[in-house]
Amino acid sequence: MAMGEMWVKGLGSKMASLMFLWALLQQCFSCHLRGFIEKYVRRWTSFFNPYIQITFHEYNGDNFCRSKVYSAIESYLIANSSLRASRLRADIANNSRKLILSMDDYEEVTDEFHGVKLWWSSHRSISKTPSLSLYPTAVEKRYYKLTFHGRHRELVTAYYLNHVIDQGKAIEVRNRQRKLYTNIPSESWSSYRKTMWSHVAFQHPATFQTLAMEPEKKKEIVDDLVAFSKGKDYYARIGKVWKRGYLLYGPPGTGKSTMIAAMANLLDYDVYDIELTAVKDNTELRRLLLETSSKAIIVIEDIDCSLDLTGRRKKKEKEEDGHTNKVDPVEKGAEEEGKEKNSRVTLSGLLNFIDGIWSACKGERLIVFTTNHVDQLDPALIRRGRMDKHIELSYCRFEAFKVLAKNYLELDSHRLFERIGQLMGETKMTPADVAEYLMPKIQSGCAETCLENLIRALELEKEETMLKAEEINVKKMPEMLVKEEAKEGSKED
Repeated sequence: MAMGEMWVKGLGSKMASLMFLWALLQQCFSCHLRGFIEKYVRRWTSFFNPYIQITFHEYNGDNFCRSKVYSAIESYLIANSSLRASRLRADIANNSRKLILSMDDYEEVTDEFHGVKLWWSSHRSISKTPSLSLYPTAVEKRYYKLTFHGRHRELVTAYYLNHVIDQGKAIEVRNRQRKLYTNIPSESWSSYRKTMWSHVAFQHPATFQTLAMEPEKKKEIVDDLVAFSKGKDYYARIGKVWKRGYLLYGPPGTGKSTMIAAMANLLDYDVYDIELTAVKDNTELRRLLLETSSKAIIVIEDIDCSLDLTGRRKKKEKEEDGHTNKVDPVEKGAEEEGKEKNSRVTLSGLLNFIDGIWSACKGERLIVFTTNHVDQLDPALIRRGRMDKHIELSYCRFEAFKVLAKNYLELDSHRLFERIGQLMGETKMTPADVAEYLMPKIQSGCAETCLENLIRALELEKEETMLKAEEINVKKMPEMLVKEEAKEGSKED
């Protein structure tokens, strides 16, 4: 017992002597010489320590920008390795009420990749920096440390780290709060604003399951969207930008905006809704494009009403045909003044926005145009390659009605369905109007009452359609009589 105590005391005195000697050496030698000695000490100890460590700091050198690599590793560890940690830290995620559990400081967890064991540890350091006050400011710095055996260096640096970052970014995308963006008019910009977009949380509940559409057509659209979202390698192989254009057209109330929301919910994309009339010129439109992210749907609704994109082309065609009309100078000046106040986005600028060189700045994006009058759009705007898929959203038919009946009334069948199907084949009513009749009111609340109200509305619509057809025939009658008299006169001659 005494022998052990003497050995411990001797060891303690020797360690104290070594520490005193090291402190003395630090004072005697210059910083350059101390660094030279430390380098060779680390090299000497590396012969006995075969493990390698890689450190990932939360902030870059400027201490203002959070490292994207650190964020990806954090997401990866939260979803995978943190489940095995014994000490966890609880936080509330941004723009969400979801509680996030991550590794606490100085906690270590293991991970495995292709049979290789690795260790992740979370660290924190506090340093003091000078400030204008009497007391220095404490700065907290967090970082992750990865430890692995030196013989696995190539596997870790070439494959494992890429795997962690890719998985972490994918998890970030899945867990993020999706947003609905709109562009800010240039008049509202200010020096402190760093972006041309404002946003709110995207919380539209529409899905393809609740969308009133024929099942075959719905399946075709869903398959096309899913194939696009998985087509990164395919688009790279054929040399095309990873984007796709959709043209949604049809009468008002046929579900064009609801279709966009269903697309966003299916693919888990953000939505950028561009108001073209608030865009000053083509340069501003290009800047808006550069500030959009990947995994997004860029929407321009009612493209035929947003801007007169075909006016200049039609004017040029008339001049080439020789059909030029004289314009009053006062009217011409007023027209030019109105143009100056409005957006100066041109058709050429919009075409470059869709599929020009600048459209390749980001990947995995859908560009969606909606219109009520597809025949009024310039053919160059909606040709294949720009608007790759044209989707007509028309009046409600029986298959679409059954989806609405299931959504609103929880009915799969009813004795009145046959009559409704017959009337829908003879009338034109939009899904929005049908849904309004199917929505139970407080005073009625009965599913059968809702169906009866819909039948009465369809019958009334049928009668009005027949009356309009008769009025048209009556108006055309004199023209038909004149044509018949002309034919008879030609026969007598």
